[in-house]
Amino acid sequence: MLSRVANSIYWMSRYFERAENIARFIDVNLHLILDSPVELDEQWEPLIKITGDIEHFEERYGDDATKDNVIHFLTFDRENPNSIISALTNARENARSVREIISSEMWEQINKSYFNLLGAEGESGRLDSPHDFYTNIKMQSHLFIGITDTTMSHGEGWHFARLGRLIERADKTSRILDVKYFILLPRVEDVGSPIDNIEWAALLKSASAFEMYRKKYRKIDPRKVAEFLMLDSFFPRSIHYCLMKAEESLHKITGTEPGTYRNEAERKLGRLCSELDYANIDEIISGGLHEYLDNFQTKLNLVGDAIFDTFFALTPIVEGQHNEFNGTLKGQE
Repeated sequence: MLSRVANSIYWMSRYFERAENIARFIDVNLHLILDSPVELDEQWEPLIKITGDIEHFEERYGDDATKDNVIHFLTFDRENPNSIISALTNARENARSVREIISSEMWEQINKSYFNLLGAEGESGRLDSPHDFYTNIKMQSHLFIGITDTTMSHGEGWHFARLGRLIERADKTSRILDVKYFILLPRVEDVGSPIDNIEWAALLKSASAFEMYRKKYRKIDPRKVAEFLMLDSFFPRSIHYCLMKAEESLHKITGTEPGTYRNEAERKLGRLCSELDYANIDEIISGGLHEYLDNFQTKLNLVGDAIFDTFFALTPIVEGQHNEFNGTLKGQE
């Protein structure tokens, strides 16, 4: 497989997953506002901080982090590279470049999601039913994943798509969990109160994890919620599960035996998985949940960089030098 093709499939999948997770960011705040006492002010600026786009937002909207501005910036603003419309546009352009590799059903689903979003943008600058709108974006993403799994051969291309999706999902699950840190920051006195439990439940719902969490732990407990979303080995949106499956796809692509590595991407992803294998939630919380998640996101970014350098970067081939990846990806030029 050509590295250009692998790169497009990887990013097509990452961008679609990103659109879904931005919808989840906004939805978690909508849930929190609905469940919070009326005397508490709405908090929208934390959503911008979580995505890491606060400077970009202030350049465009100043310090006016109102509901309308934040929703527009994260959903319809084409100048924001991490908005939903930018993510879906990029997913569609990457899909277009590998049109002969992916199935027609995948291409149709990406187009349908893209034009649905354009339709919502064109009707007005405001959303009449934001919860329904963002739920629909999540469902469109789920449908795309299902179509990909059922219409695309599970070879190298499919594994690159899964790798991109799971790396993106692990990153965004950590950021969804971080929403709670930023929302609670101004009112530490609420920690452990009924309001606190309502907010944790809202966060679980936004990660589509509420029912599965209740089946396992029943009672809402902040420590267990964090453990479930970070370290659970069976829930498909937990960070640990995402990285385990991403590592599995990475080894399927390269043919390297599990537990070993032949390139930086395998080494860094394997080490991050091992850290989570032996992580303990009490130790994480005692050291600071936000600090741990911040450090995790940095390490995950390094994994992403290593994947790019290993598989997608254009590097000159020196005569007589062995190129490791050329030997593992059939047909790469």
